[in-house]
Amino acid sequence: MAAYMRVWRSFGAASGSASSAASVAIRAGLNALLPRRFLHPHLRRSYSSFSSRKSLCDARIAASVLSDRWSRVAAGSGRLGGGGQRRSLFGNKGSGFSGEDGAESSAGDDESGGDEGPYSPPPPQMTALTTMLVPEVFPNVPLIAVNRNPVFPRFIKIIEVKDKRLVDLLRGKVRLAQPYAGVFLKKDDGNESDVVESLDAVYHTGTFVQIHEMQDLGDKLRMIVMGHRRIRISKQLDVEPEEPESLEAEDEQPKALRRKQKRSRKDSASLPEAMEGKVREAELTVEALPLPGVLMVEVDNVVHEEFQVTEEVKALTAEIVKTIRDIIALNPLYRESVLQMMQAGQRVVDNPIYLSDMGAALTGAESHELQDVLEETNIPKRLYKALSLLKKEYELSKLQQRLGREVEESSEFNVTRNYLDWLTSMPWGTNSEENMELARAKEVLEEDHYGMDDVKKRILEFIAVSQLRGSTQGKILCFYGPPGVGKTSIARSIARALNREYFRFSVGGMTDVAEIKGHRRTYVGAMPGKIIQCLKKTKTENPLVLIDEVDKIGRGYQGDPSSALLELLDPEQNANFLDHYLDVPVDLSKVLFICTANVLDTIPEPLRDRMEMINISGYVAQEKLAIAERYLVPQLRTLCGLDTEKAKITPEALSVLIRQYCRESGVRNLQKQVEKVFRKVAFRIVNGEETMVSVTPENLQDYVGKPIPTFNLNQNYNPTQPPGVVMGLAWTAMGGSTLFIETSLRRPREPQGKDGLKEGSLELTGQLGDVMKESAKIAYTFARSFLMKEQPDNDFLVGSHIHLHVPEGATPKDGPSAGCTIVTALLSLATDTPARQNVAMTGEVSLTGKILPVGGIKEKTIAAKRSGVTCIILPAENRKDFSDLADYITEGLEVHFVENYSEIYKIVFSG
Repeated sequence: MAAYMRVWRSFGAASGSASSAASVAIRAGLNALLPRRFLHPHLRRSYSSFSSRKSLCDARIAASVLSDRWSRVAAGSGRLGGGGQRRSLFGNKGSGFSGEDGAESSAGDDESGGDEGPYSPPPPQMTALTTMLVPEVFPNVPLIAVNRNPVFPRFIKIIEVKDKRLVDLLRGKVRLAQPYAGVFLKKDDGNESDVVESLDAVYHTGTFVQIHEMQDLGDKLRMIVMGHRRIRISKQLDVEPEEPESLEAEDEQPKALRRKQKRSRKDSASLPEAMEGKVREAELTVEALPLPGVLMVEVDNVVHEEFQVTEEVKALTAEIVKTIRDIIALNPLYRESVLQMMQAGQRVVDNPIYLSDMGAALTGAESHELQDVLEETNIPKRLYKALSLLKKEYELSKLQQRLGREVEESSEFNVTRNYLDWLTSMPWGTNSEENMELARAKEVLEEDHYGMDDVKKRILEFIAVSQLRGSTQGKILCFYGPPGVGKTSIARSIARALNREYFRFSVGGMTDVAEIKGHRRTYVGAMPGKIIQCLKKTKTENPLVLIDEVDKIGRGYQGDPSSALLELLDPEQNANFLDHYLDVPVDLSKVLFICTANVLDTIPEPLRDRMEMINISGYVAQEKLAIAERYLVPQLRTLCGLDTEKAKITPEALSVLIRQYCRESGVRNLQKQVEKVFRKVAFRIVNGEETMVSVTPENLQDYVGKPIPTFNLNQNYNPTQPPGVVMGLAWTAMGGSTLFIETSLRRPREPQGKDGLKEGSLELTGQLGDVMKESAKIAYTFARSFLMKEQPDNDFLVGSHIHLHVPEGATPKDGPSAGCTIVTALLSLATDTPARQNVAMTGEVSLTGKILPVGGIKEKTIAAKRSGVTCIILPAENRKDFSDLADYITEGLEVHFVENYSEIYKIVFSG
């Protein structure tokens, strides 16, 4: 637009000289044609702010083209004001050609085109700038798909085409003197391709354009096109490239020779006779097999609905003109030139069709809003829609002008100040001095936590590597295990052992990506993400950052935070981490990231792949007792204001407390119970009841109440385990546990009918998941097959209606690891033989009887030992997992590793 204004002012200077008849013709041509032909469609905010370099480049090209044309006209003969004709690229004025741009016909004075309906504006003035030839009907055109800004009739637009197929097609059309195309707006603004794969990707209403100039840049074409009328797609055409031999031969020629041939063809095509002959001889060849993408379409002209110049149309027209004047009055860039256009081109005001298009093109509205104006055939409605867009643009212009006057009071001033504050407060190049002494680090880790050998070894290895390298590096670790085992607290101890600053933030339930990547500065109250806040708070570039509850991260309409963590937790990318707010690369390669999780199933696989997984399993009774004596009891005694002389708790009382009150994998509940004991002791001492209290197993219930029923096998099924009941092992986010599989005969077997014994059934209860239900069906099928082999005469499972139940029905249960346990329970019921006492098993069973490996071996083993089990059966492939367990966990256990169920059958039913 800015380039057009410069051209307009040069035109005005040229037309101001009245020294000859040519200058009079120049003035008349400018007044009549420029307001309705050379108003650039990019008359919108992008030009007012000069933010788009591409738009400025396009505008300069358009200006140079228009200036070149004007120089050719001005340098012509003095007959410009008389009967002289202006040569165009593809022809001159002729009879029988008109379009929506109101191209005059030499045979009459009517200006109506194929798109304007019955409306007839006043006859045009005589002008030396004649319009190019545009056929009224041209059904087959190449399809050019554009983004964001549709082309309106009578407006010029610069279009670049990069798709090779479309480039070759347009070159061929220009050589055949058919410089026409259909420009249609894509529905997806993010699609940058010039060719769409189907017609559903573009709006079906577009603009029939004529190619005025075409610049061949080798791999792309840059064209100046002018819209003439509205068209609508009727169907897709599949086009075979014309003259392949000549095209191949032409490709072999040097580029300079080809440019010369193109110029000669353009010059020859500018002759009216040659153009008309080629238009009549041009034919379209359709392939039998379609090419990929939509290159050619068949179109129909869009005809406006009939309308009368009513008072409503006059009012809308007047309001549009007034709003346009208000907009250009607010924007100095448009003021002089557009006001001259409005004053000189009174035909704009008198033509509602062009006025609505001009109003829409002036705005910076959304693509779908401009397309809605383009598709509207009812002129009053189109005027109303254009007026609505102009009103929005006017309000935005007023807001921009007001903000420009109040710079210091505007939000942008505070936003910029906060941004600079964040930049200057970042610890650029500041690192804390790390501890490189293994002995000191080991002492700190042992001081705060008992056990956790895997975690402590990994941290000591990290220190050793850093000491040998002479420099520190960042790592990404993930501690996973049941709640209450010390995942979060060990991270704080690691930071103290390494002498690093500590920062923790939880991502549990987080649904906004901006919490990690920061907000854009354009938002009100924008701020950086958590990691940038961490660096500012710790004032170092190498802190220890704990990302807690990474398995409970949420997902909302603002995005997926787990995907945002991919960049943060990738050692190859976080050296140049880009926060949305700072928009400056930040080096996070020296940060030690530690994540915590209870389960791994909910962590996305790409994120899990970036982390080094370290399992922190639950504690057995011996470990809990050691933790209570070393850490919990001294800390909680001091917290309650007591000392060893006033309150004591014996190891026997702690053992009873652990065994009967705190059976979970962690020690969080144990901490609560010990604190409960000391609170009651403190109350008795302050109340004067006692001066010194010693808690023993005999008086423990006075402080913590009655114990929870234990999972002891003999207490649940006393005196013996009945047939059809078998103990299995389970693993949950809370740690390992035991579960029982119970089977019973639901009703007597069906009597034998004419077709033999009726088929039995299996009823499943206990809130089982889909995987466990499938596992039960597999176990039922295998049990029937196995029983037929072991006891051919036993048809109990064939015709019986069996009920299988897993106790604790309120607890959801899922997974395939109970397969061998279900088979054992069914066989125990079918043979009426109790399974071996004090035996627990786990393993997935297949239809062929193979025992497949499962997970959570350590947790399940701890749960079995906690429940008094003396014999466990595990899959053979889990032998390595069991061998990694500590001796105090496996001590006293009889372990069998099996590969086929026949081995389990011999162990369980050996008696």
